[in-house]
Amino acid sequence: MLDLALISQLRPVLLILLFVAIVAIVYGVSEAMARTSRVRSRLDVVSEAGSAVQGGGQSLRNERNNSEWKKLVDRIEKLGISLADTQNDSLRKRLIAAGYSSPEAPKVFTFIRMVLTLALPAVLVLMSLNKPEPPSPVKLYFVATAVAVLGLYLPNLFISAKAARRQEAIVHGFPDALDLMLVCVEAGLGLEAAMDRVGRELAISHPLVSQTLGKVVLELRAGRSRADALRRMADDVDVDEIRSFATLLIQSDQLGSSVGQTLRVYAAEMREKRRMRAEEKAHRLPVLLSVPLVACMLPVMIGVLMLPAVIRVVRDILPVMTR
Repeated sequence: MLDLALISQLRPVLLILLFVAIVAIVYGVSEAMARTSRVRSRLDVVSEAGSAVQGGGQSLRNERNNSEWKKLVDRIEKLGISLADTQNDSLRKRLIAAGYSSPEAPKVFTFIRMVLTLALPAVLVLMSLNKPEPPSPVKLYFVATAVAVLGLYLPNLFISAKAARRQEAIVHGFPDALDLMLVCVEAGLGLEAAMDRVGRELAISHPLVSQTLGKVVLELRAGRSRADALRRMADDVDVDEIRSFATLLIQSDQLGSSVGQTLRVYAAEMREKRRMRAEEKAHRLPVLLSVPLVACMLPVMIGVLMLPAVIRVVRDILPVMTR
């Protein structure tokens, strides 16, 4: 009996050790797969330098925060834990679309995922074991595994949601930027000077659009060609409207057509698309309102209409039927 009691007490500890061993094996396999990606990341020094040029407009506070994250990442990697992701290129594009353009952002993202994957199950197990009646080991193991999976995918959901909000804000403010850019071009400014002026003008009303145009201006002043700068802007924002705008400007520059006419046509098209999106949301509103209407108000209305009939049945018909 004593041995059975001892085994039942040690069973949660053994499950925790088994879970930690499985997590260690998974990260060991991922580190082995990440060795090739680390070699590839060493060859991306030029692209990281270009990203550093893009981040030249950051404040001193952001630069200090980035340096702190870089120190933390360097300390973790010195301990032998690799934070390189096997899909570093796609992850970096997603982070840039969400607004995290630092070269250390993929490693910080991997570190946060690792911490959440290990910390959330550990906290759950400790809280469960401190209860007067702890759950069964099998139930605790499956719940901890589910929480670990949640901690693994929660940062991805956050990045996707933030990228979607950022893209929506850029699409909403870009028609105004095109109108102002058209005014500047027709007043005699070049495309680079027009982008610079519009970017400074929209710094308060549409800061994301201002930041996007500011990056293009910085790249053009650093010596990058106009076509490459516009393509990088489209890749960073990852919005179809911005990609089409960059393609139109590149083709207009190559064919020698009027930039003002191109901006006028595309500005009118983007305003029309924005009006159509607003109408689409307005038309969706009755459908969305029908769900709470049916779920909340319809049962109450049925109860109010049927209650007099039910009372009459109880008063008049039931006494007759019981005779």
